[in-house]
Formats: sequence, C-alpha cells, structure tokens
Amino acid sequence: MKKFRFLQHLQRFILSAIFLGALWGSTLSAQKIHVSTGLEMLKAQHFKILQGKRVGLITNPTGVDNNLRSTIDLLSHAPGVKLVALYGPEHGVRGNQHAGDNVDDNHDAETGLPVYSLFGKTRKATPDMLKDVDVLVYDIQDIGCRSFTYISTMGLAMEAAAEAGKEFVVLDRPNPLGGEKIEGCLTEDDCISFVSQFKIPYVYGLTCGELAQLLNGEHLLSNGETCKLTVVKMKGWKRRMTYEQTGLQWIPSSPHIPQPISAVCYAMSGILGEFDYMNIGVGYTLPFQMFAAPWVNADKLAARLNALKVPGVCFRPIYLKPFYATMKDEQIQGVQVHFLDYAKAPLTDLQFLVMQEAAALYPDKAVFEVSDKNRFHMFDIVCGTKQIRERFALHNRWEDIRDYWYKDAANFRKLSKKYYLYK
Repeated sequence: MKKFRFLQHLQRFILSAIFLGALWGSTLSAQKIHVSTGLEMLKAQHFKILQGKRVGLITNPTGVDNNLRSTIDLLSHAPGVKLVALYGPEHGVRGNQHAGDNVDDNHDAETGLPVYSLFGKTRKATPDMLKDVDVLVYDIQDIGCRSFTYISTMGLAMEAAAEAGKEFVVLDRPNPLGGEKIEGCLTEDDCISFVSQFKIPYVYGLTCGELAQLLNGEHLLSNGETCKLTVVKMKGWKRRMTYEQTGLQWIPSSPHIPQPISAVCYAMSGILGEFDYMNIGVGYTLPFQMFAAPWVNADKLAARLNALKVPGVCFRPIYLKPFYATMKDEQIQGVQVHFLDYAKAPLTDLQFLVMQEAAALYPDKAVFEVSDKNRFHMFDIVCGTKQIRERFALHNRWEDIRDYWYKDAANFRKLSKKYYLYK
C-alpha cells in the first residue's frame, strides 16, 4: 500500500513537473526577444562606424542593450571608441529630473564625463559643447508622439551637427505606437515650439531613425540644413508590432511613462492634459489612461462614450482619489480606456470625444469655458494649430474638427513611406 501511494505521489510530481515545465517554457517563449535594437546591431558590428572617433552620446536611462546594459557603459568600454561627452534631454541623462524642469550641465558620477544639458539654458548644442567630438550618437527610446520632447532634442542636435560639420548617428529603436498610425495635422508656423518642433503629424508613425531621415531628406531642419546622417537599423521590427510583441523590456521614458501602455495613452489624453479640466491618471496609478473629475458621473459618461461604438476601445467607469497633481485628495470619477483591438483603435480622437460627451452631459463644464485661458496657448502648440481649439469651442463637437485634424494624414503617409526602413 505504501509503495502504491509512493508511486501515486511520484506520478503526480512528474505530471506537475511536466506541467510547470510547459508553463515555464511558454513563459520563456512569451519573453523571447524578437527585435535587435540599433544598439544591439552596433555591438554586433563591433562598433565599426565609431572606430577611432571621439563620441558624444545623447541618451537617458532608456539607452540600454537587450541585456539592459547602459549605452554609456558599452561605449565607454568599447575598443577603439573614445566616449568624451554626454548630452541630456528633458529628465536628464540619468532620468532624475521632473517634467519641464531645467537640466543643468554637470559631470556624470559613474564615468566622470562632462554632461551637457539640452534642456536648460539651451535646447540646441552650442559649438563649444561639440568642439571635442567627431560624431554625435543618439540613443533614446521615444514614444511616437510629436509633443514628447526627445524628437525635438534629436532634430536640434542634427541641426547643431550640420552646422559644426559633425557626423550624426541614430541607434534606432521601436516606435511603441507601431508604424501604421498617423493622426493629427502638421504643425503650423505660429505653433512651432519645443513640443511641436517640426511640421509632422501629432502621431507620425515612424521610428526615430526613419524620422531623422525624413527631417534630413525633406529639409525640415533649420534653414534647410542636412547633416551627415547614419541610422543603425534594427533587426526584426515590423510596423504592425506593439511594443509587447518586440519582447524587449520597457524602461520608463519619463516618470509618467512607466509602461508601454502609458506611451499609447499619452497620445490619447496628453492634449487634454494641458488643462486641469480633468485628471488623466497623472497623480494616480494609471498615467494617461483615464479621464475623471469631481463633477462627473462615471456610469453616465461611460454609457455615452460606449454608445459611440469607437472601434477597438471600451470605456469602463472608474472611481479614485489622486495621490498628487490635478485634483489631489479629491474623490473623483470618470472612465478608464481599455484597448480591445489596438490596430483598429484611434488614439488622439478619444480625448476630443471625452470633451464632447462631457459638454453634452454638463453644459456648464465645457472645456474651453471653464479651463484656464492662460493655458490656451500651450494647448494650441501641443495641437500644432489654433484651429482645433477655435473650431471645437463653437459647439463642442468632434465632427467640427475631425476633417481639420486629419487633413494632412494621407499626404504625410505617402511622403513618409520614402523613408521607411521596415515593412
């Protein structure tokens, strides 16, 4: 009997081991890395294009290889490569600065290298900052949205490199929004700013390497400048990919972009987030993923939004108390946005639909009637045009601005295809 029980236990153990092994195997399979970033390919090429050159590196914590080793560490130890300077975008080289805070020049504690700020007294590298370098290398994970300032830093650095006769290298990385979504109009002349530095759509559907090629090729840099540009391509990335499908680990692009879904939702709510009109999840555990306020009835707003039958998304009632930022410590309610079919879902449309339905439910809370007028300019430059605010304010209807918002999308898609590096 004891032997029989022992055999039963042994059989169960073996079956459990087989099950757990299969589960572990599937987990490993799910975590398999399918994409080699530009940095990974540079390593595979033994840093050939940087051999014998003095290198300036524009990076932040997102600059890592597939084993999460810092680009700074890799270049500082690469044979034949002399890393001589670091350049920090918004949030700094080590990511320790809050959004919008000036970043000062300093020295990197780990390497002792000088760190020049590109988000402080100047947004564009000066000739003095570049005098000791032969080539500028850009390695930052972007989020595919025009108002996120890293691409502005990249473009201005390309201008500085062109003016100083320096080479410029982009180590390409995935666009977490994929390479198929294009939304928003081109930036208009009176709205050019650091959050809309170039005449591209709000969601532009390119990797940073492809965008660099477009800026160069279409003479969109200052005075039509072009730099000596090299893009180190990725291997394995496809335009249809979500970030999760790459198998790569996500490093927060900024304090409020902790996960890939945050990058997706930044495009969905960031324009409305220029006001204190609603809490969009910043200050709570769901940055950019929601819309809520003390005056909202969650069930009513969710019902109206779901009745619109927006492709690929569902609006769920949510109740919360933000820990900081907009409406801190207030009991608020609204909707969390869930993506059910990302490929079909619009991104930027959603905040305008929320503004529309909120105005229909609460006419005395129409966004441009109650928001701080001192923030209107910021809203405009993030949109890239004054027309969206002015047209929407008339009747609080998405249909009044839809055509204007998308007027440049088809032409930009056609233009940008010339610069695609991936299918």
